[in-house]
Amino acid sequence: MLEYLELLAREAAAVEFEGPLVAARNAGLPPDRLAELEQAKVVALRVRALLERRRRREEELSGLFDTASDLAGLRDVDAVLAAIVHRARTLLGADVAYMTLNDEQHGDTYMRVTDGSISAKFQALRLPMGAGLGGLVAQTGSPYVTANYPEDARFRHTGDIDAGVGEEGLVAILGVPLRLGSRIIGVLYAANRSARPFAREEVSLLVSLAANAAVAIDTARLLGETQAALEELSAANGTIRAHSDSVERAAAAHDRMTALVLRGAGVEDIAEVVTEVLGGALLVLDADGRHQASVGELDAPDASAIAEALAASRTEGRSVRRGPLWLAAVVAGAENLGALVLRPDRPLVDADQRILERAAVVTALLLLFRRTVAEAEGRVRGELLDDVITRPVRDADSLRTRAKRLGVDLDAPNVVVAVGEDALAGGPMNTARQRAMSWAQTYAQTRGGLAAARDGHVVLLLPGEVAGPLARTVARDLGKVLGRPVTAGAGGPATGPAGIAAAYRDADRCVIALAALGRAGAGASTAELGFVGLLLGSAPDGRDRDVEAFLGSTIGPVVDYDVRRGTALVKTLEAYFGVGGSLARAAELLHVHVNTVTQRLERIGQLLGADWQKPERALEVQLALRLHRLR
Repeated sequence: MLEYLELLAREAAAVEFEGPLVAARNAGLPPDRLAELEQAKVVALRVRALLERRRRREEELSGLFDTASDLAGLRDVDAVLAAIVHRARTLLGADVAYMTLNDEQHGDTYMRVTDGSISAKFQALRLPMGAGLGGLVAQTGSPYVTANYPEDARFRHTGDIDAGVGEEGLVAILGVPLRLGSRIIGVLYAANRSARPFAREEVSLLVSLAANAAVAIDTARLLGETQAALEELSAANGTIRAHSDSVERAAAAHDRMTALVLRGAGVEDIAEVVTEVLGGALLVLDADGRHQASVGELDAPDASAIAEALAASRTEGRSVRRGPLWLAAVVAGAENLGALVLRPDRPLVDADQRILERAAVVTALLLLFRRTVAEAEGRVRGELLDDVITRPVRDADSLRTRAKRLGVDLDAPNVVVAVGEDALAGGPMNTARQRAMSWAQTYAQTRGGLAAARDGHVVLLLPGEVAGPLARTVARDLGKVLGRPVTAGAGGPATGPAGIAAAYRDADRCVIALAALGRAGAGASTAELGFVGLLLGSAPDGRDRDVEAFLGSTIGPVVDYDVRRGTALVKTLEAYFGVGGSLARAAELLHVHVNTVTQRLERIGQLLGADWQKPERALEVQLALRLHRLR
């Protein structure tokens, strides 16, 4: 008996329990003793089987406990499922264990995890619902077991399944469902490469492992959904925070810009606020695309590109992007006032675009406010200059008082510049006149002068003592603004209301004289034109004189002769009259012989007639020579 206890203690194999009985027979023990040993062997084997079952149960429980522990610390669902399949193979002593999951979209079940598999075809199997053992378990939700799958007619065999199972060499297969409530999500298998029935305890164990696997899969799904929801929530929170920050930034920028306008700030200050908030460089353009202000280094884009982008901005009521630039139209109603061109140093979000658009609105308000103030002040200054011109004597003291309030000294030397009607031609009259007057008011005001529209002219009163250069400056600068030649005549310098009124009349005649001389687009003063300006200012009936006809009838033949022959008869005439009719002095001035001068004068007599030297004819010839030189 002691020998059987020792065998049990060292967990001997079942075959070793025959040893004591064989030894007793060999020793010739009596039958009753042999019967006792036989009974002891049977009891010992029964105890051994019980211990084996308990050991196996302990291993099973340990495996289930380990699986539960894995689920409690679930981090990687693939690792947990691989561990469950491996434990199924180990606990059941199977050659292969594997798991398939149902694919609701395709209506089949596919291989998810394998342990002990050596066949690539088997590992890639997809089982239609109801096909093979696994497809039947997935469809019915009931466990199925077979000791010899290839020979079992209970299952619907297919070529793909049989090929995969055959390549893996599987014979005995056990499959149990992965169940979540009433829903089947897959199948857990244990299989052997030889015919072998699976005991009821093994089916129960695999069902328990399958339940754990289903929990692992569902837990992983819930964790994934929770993680996705947290990520979405985090992203939404970040978006809300960014939007809130952008809104606050936009509101702060708008408040700053509004405060600047109320303090009388300029376009440059608005541009600085925009670049401080959005970064980058900003360019402010007027309605004609000219530079008004800028912050940072930024060249104006192509005019055609600006026109297209601003048209889109006005149509959409939004800022628009063109390459690296953002453009926002500065408009007031249907009137185009200019544009903001921004080159940011980071991508703009919607709130940033709103800041740029608000800046365009504030800039429009600022420009309108400035224009309204300028127009009001311009009207006051224009009315003063108009009164100085029309009634200088009657209200002289009142005019001086009004001028002093505006910072203008009528008793200091002043020049009057009259701009010809050509400045208002070539486009819509109201638009050209408005632009010319707007420029003239600004130009005069910044120089302590006045500007007004009178008798079809734009008139400027400017402090100064040199009339000609001022006229040329006005003609040049206003011509650039209007994009066309501008004629300007100047009178003065003059002091006092009466003197200024007379200077205006001189400037008016000077403009007419320049037009008569064919010098449109030039600037000059009455002093520079001399008596010719007085003669050409206007005819007694108010009409412009015909200079071309006068020149043609007076010295035209001589001019034509010089052009055809390359002679110097006109130059000889000028020298002859310039020295008072002295042949000798004219010869010295021309560096020729006296006889040459005599011959030229004879030719001139032939061309003009014998009476060309009579006083009345001589005066016309000299005047014509002066006009010819001025032209």
